[in-house]
This record gives sequence, C-alpha cells and structure tokens, in this order.
Amino acid sequence: MREPRLGDDIDDFCVRCKRIMNHAVVSVLNAEPAKVRCRTCYNDHDYRHEQAPPPKVDARKAALYNEVLKKVNPGAAEVVVEEPDDLTDPDPLGDGDKDAEMAAETEREIEVEAEEEPVVAPKAKVKAKPKAPGRSRR
Repeated sequence: MREPRLGDDIDDFCVRCKRIMNHAVVSVLNAEPAKVRCRTCYNDHDYRHEQAPPPKVDARKAALYNEVLKKVNPGAAEVVVEEPDDLTDPDPLGDGDKDAEMAAETEREIEVEAEEEPVVAPKAKVKAKPKAPGRSRR
C-alpha cells in the first residue's frame, strides 16, 4: 500500500459525527496521516486510526445504577459495563456501603420531589388585534 498524501480519502472516526466517516488527509507526519478533515461535517481532528474513544461510563456508577434498579424492580436486567484493563480495584476508596446509602437516599429524594411538584396549567396565548385594511405604515 502506498503512503497517504494530502487530500487522499481515508476512513476515520469523526469526533463530531460520532461515526466512522470518509475523511480527507490534511497533514502528514512520518508517512502517517496526522490530521484529517471529515467530508460530512468538515471538522478537522487528529487521525484516530478508526478507533472510537473509550466510553465515559464509570464502572462504579453502573454498579450504583444496578443497585437502584434492583430496589425498584428486583426482576430487571442489569446494566453491563466493561471495565478497563488498568483498573485493578473497582472500589479503590473502600466506601461501597457509603455509595449504596447515597444512592438509596438520592432515590428517596427524587421520589419526594416528584410528589411535591405542583401542576401548572399552560398559559393561554393572546391573539394580536387584526390590522385595519388599507392602512400600512411605510
């Protein structure tokens, strides 16, 4: 395969479109594309080798979410999140019980807020008066 040149078409993950799209090579460094431009949204970004960024969902947040789901609906399916390889301890601070208590307390606060919300009727729209025919201001 030949070396990429400026303007060549190349597939890459677009950070704005959030998909693998057609890109044009904008700059080359050491015979590798350094920057590319999406041909759909025209966004310039570093060449990512068609790799999407890792998900931002934290494993601890997913565990708390699963606990809340179990309390609300015990028969519901769990949310599965793959943990990164470099994460050795899922609860590095050792405060798993505190997290569970906070999640339960937050759930109770949400239920109380939902009950206390007042019902507000939508405002009526006021119609503008029709202008008199034959009179125009120019």
